[in-house]
Amino acid sequence: MTRRPQPPRSRPPSVDDAVALLRGQGYVADVGLGTALFLSLELGRPLLLEGEAGVGKTEVAKTLAAGLGRPLIRLQCYEGLDLASAAYEWNYAKQMIHIRAAEGDGSRAPGASAGAADGPRTDTDNPPADLARDVFSEDFLIRRPLLSALDPADGVAPVLLIDELDRTDEPFEAYLLEILSDFQITIPELGTVTATEPPHVVITSNRTREIHDALKRRCIYHWIDYPTAARELEILASRVPDAPEQLSTQVVAFVQKVRELELFKRPGVAETLDWTRALMALDRHTLDRETAHRTLGVLLKYQDDLERMAEGGVEEVMAAAE
Repeated sequence: MTRRPQPPRSRPPSVDDAVALLRGQGYVADVGLGTALFLSLELGRPLLLEGEAGVGKTEVAKTLAAGLGRPLIRLQCYEGLDLASAAYEWNYAKQMIHIRAAEGDGSRAPGASAGAADGPRTDTDNPPADLARDVFSEDFLIRRPLLSALDPADGVAPVLLIDELDRTDEPFEAYLLEILSDFQITIPELGTVTATEPPHVVITSNRTREIHDALKRRCIYHWIDYPTAARELEILASRVPDAPEQLSTQVVAFVQKVRELELFKRPGVAETLDWTRALMALDRHTLDRETAHRTLGVLLKYQDDLERMAEGGVEEVMAAAE
């Protein structure tokens, strides 16, 4: 028996419900993030999340989609991202095949009026304008994340994740500003596509460059910082529930102390979770100095930071964390 898809759930009616929605999916949120999320949903404004890499910005969008029972559409940003990759483009190969077929079938292109003779094709049988309209139709349109989010195939407004916007250039940011202002995209050959129900938009940035003020003004802004020891321990218990209690306590204490050092890249929550899983894979129930030395590559990702820890850093952190 085919299972019917569940209808999307309504947005949380209060800040506490927004926090509960995230926590219900395993994301340990504080009241600050819950407030920003609630206001974003209530006011229909994009939620702009900034913070260091690995603190859980992207996970907010994934958790929100799961909590609301809506699909997640992700636009991963990168330098050089353009309209064709972000919004839509035409399937030129399919268009050419269609045009060649129309030229070579001896009659007319699909969609031409019936009743004409089957003899040699003339200009009146298949005028170029008709063929142009035919190839610039929905059948030849490739939908990219932005268009898919504004005009979803199933009619359910998704959660649109625009991830790492700071990696794109300013022209794309200006184009995105136009889309988020009116939730519409203009396709010259087809017209303007406007969202019947705007998607819930989450934008993330690692702040490698500043996002333009014009875009920030249209968003609800929230900075996600590294968690306190108590909250990181709660996150670890939620995401790695099988971890031994003593190991979890030692890992969190160690990571908290590492973040106080002068490092090129401090470890995020994602690294805390990965390191705990790695230690469990080695069948460790407690953290010792030798194992910490051997597994630092899971926690730190730059050679300079590894060398800093190798030169007495592990002993210094272990002693401070005990």
